[in-house]
Amino acid sequence: MMLRFVMEEPDRPRPVGDAASRLALEDLAPYSQAELAERIALLEAEIARVRAHRDRAAAHRAAAEALFAKGGG
Repeated sequence: MMLRFVMEEPDRPRPVGDAASRLALEDLAPYSQAELAERIALLEAEIARVRAHRDRAAAHRAAAEALFAKGGG
């Protein structure tokens, strides 16, 4: 009997009003040029953080799939 481990997150709906959705709805008119530049820098840093997490997760999954593929033949 072979056990297969699936490393996917369960299919769950995204919470209503997640951070990205709330940001997209925010009125930017009250912000100064400096505040907008700071906001852009923060968002770019968050994008880099999310991409790094995605890449680590993909590498982890690929390693696990390779490990289990070796023993599944």
